Amino acid sequence: MENQKRMPVTLGPQAGHSLSVVGDTYRILVGGKETGGAFAAIDMLIPPGGGPGPHAHPDFEESFFVVDGEIEVRSEAGTYVAQKGSFVNIPKGGLIHSFKNKTGHNAHLLCTVVPAGLELFFEEIGKPVAPGEFLPLPEIDDEAARKLQEIAQRHGQRVYPPDALG
Repeated sequence: MENQKRMPVTLGPQAGHSLSVVGDTYRILVGGKETGGAFAAIDMLIPPGGGPGPHAHPDFEESFFVVDGEIEVRSEAGTYVAQKGSFVNIPKGGLIHSFKNKTGHNAHLLCTVVPAGLELFFEEIGKPVAPGEFLPLPEIDDEAARKLQEIAQRHGQRVYPPDALG
């Protein structure tokens, strides 16, 4: 069987698929379709007060590099303030974690997920936006929370209540 060479993936500064996810803006840089399922890379803009609530994904390794700003990362292991230039790795295994931008300025993160697949969750729950555009945090009533949990489970994730980490 012949080994087929894949072509490089290149994106300009505003290219890619930008989505509003829980009030944050995620730009999918590369996903499983382009990497043969090996990994996904997501450019994340987190507004003041933004960031996902407690969640876990036992089958994904997730890493963040803080390009600009800072976020507070909370997990079952404790709390860490990741400033510009910091790196955070959430290993496979289902560690409950979350992060929040507690500053008055946007935070900019580069997220890598191994293997790919988390981007499909974001594509299903997100709303298309222009690069750098933010939508308000969606209203989460009981029905919306149930639907989010159902979608999350289909994509190998579990979503926890906001107070899950204390």
